[in-house]
Amino acid sequence: MDTLFENRTDAGRQLAEALGAYAGRSDLIVLALPRGGVPVAYEVARALKAPLDLLIVRKLGTPGNPELAMGAIASGGASVLNRDVVSIYRISDEVIENAAAKERQELERRERLYRGDRPYPDIENRCIIVVDDGIATGATMRAGLAALRQRNPACVVVAVPLAPVDTVERLRAEVDEVVCLMTPEPFFAVGQGYRDFSQTTDDEVREILTRAWGETSD
Repeated sequence: MDTLFENRTDAGRQLAEALGAYAGRSDLIVLALPRGGVPVAYEVARALKAPLDLLIVRKLGTPGNPELAMGAIASGGASVLNRDVVSIYRISDEVIENAAAKERQELERRERLYRGDRPYPDIENRCIIVVDDGIATGATMRAGLAALRQRNPACVVVAVPLAPVDTVERLRAEVDEVVCLMTPEPFFAVGQGYRDFSQTTDDEVREILTRAWGETSD
C-alpha cells in the first residue's frame, strides 16, 4: 500500500478538504481525541474556522478482562455503561463506581494537564466533529460517542484519515456522518497510513491547544 499521509498535519489538511461542507457553520465545534487526534483536529478546526476542544475518554475495564469495556467516562462529565457486559459478568454497582472513580481521577488529571482552568464547551444543540488520527477497532471512539450523546448535540460527525471498512460501517449506524479518507485492506494498524507516525507528546498537545485557543480568541 502506498503511504497516503506524510504525518498527522498532512492528514488533517486532507481531512479538512473532505469536510468543506461544514466550513463556517456558527454551531460547529471540533473535538479531538488526544493525543494523536489533536494535530489532525487542529488542521480541521483551522480550515473550517471552528473552535477546537478535547474529548478525553477513559474506558472502564471489566474485572478480570480489563480490555473489555463495561463502560466509559468522557470529558464534560458524561458516562455510559455497557449493560450487556455488566449483566453477563454480574458486575456490582460498587465495582463500577470504584472503577469510575479511579478513571475519573485520571481523566481529571489529563483535563488539568491539557486544558488547565478552561471549561468544557457547551455542546448541546451544536454540530460536533470528532477527530482522531485513525481508528482500529473503534472501541474508544464508540465509548466517547456514547458519552457525548448524553450532552444532546444536534449532530455528530466522526472524521478520521483511515480505518477498517467494518469499523466505518459500525460507526455509520451511530452518528450522522462518517468521513474516512482511506480504508486499507488488509488493515493492520493506524500507523500503516503514515510515513511519520511518531508519538504525539503531552507538550505538543498543550502547544497546539494554546495556539488554537489563542487564534479563536483573536
